[in-house]
Amino acid sequence: MDGITGGDYVVRAIRADEWEAVKRLRLVALRDPVAPIAFMETYEDAVERPDSFYRERAARSAEEPSGARQFVAVATDGTWAGSLTVLVEEAGSTDWAGVPVERRQGHVVGVFVRPEHRGNGLIKALFDTGVAWARGQGVERVRLMVHEDNQRAQGAYRKAGFVPSGVTVPFDKDDSEDEFEFVLEWAS
Repeated sequence: MDGITGGDYVVRAIRADEWEAVKRLRLVALRDPVAPIAFMETYEDAVERPDSFYRERAARSAEEPSGARQFVAVATDGTWAGSLTVLVEEAGSTDWAGVPVERRQGHVVGVFVRPEHRGNGLIKALFDTGVAWARGQGVERVRLMVHEDNQRAQGAYRKAGFVPSGVTVPFDKDDSEDEFEFVLEWAS
């Protein structure tokens, strides 16, 4: 699934041989000031992972059929400007927080756009591409979790069409804090 936004970026699925670029962008994302509340993984953990971890992650994302797909926005100069991943959660399974999954759905994780590429609609293009892929996998809706204090992300997700569902779960790193579920649903 490829898409183009404003002629400035190509939004597409990653390829298996791009694992080094996947790793580099992930490490940049984990250095972002909001990374401690935006990602479950720390920079220190990610940098210690062996290259085989990133090779396997990229290979799994590129497989067909796949239960997960990572999308990247590539700028005209070749810079990876942003990324997100969509996981398919099956009805009857349990999600990462231990909550039963009631219907087949996409779960967006790992959302990141480099600061110099923010505010121009790129995040929506990433979401549009990821959601289109998820719909093609037969999901009934797409969701994501966002920390209660991550107002910038909440605003970006709203602009991409997501709305709060009312579901709240404790933050994985500190159960005195919460994460909100945002969803994008469509008529069956």
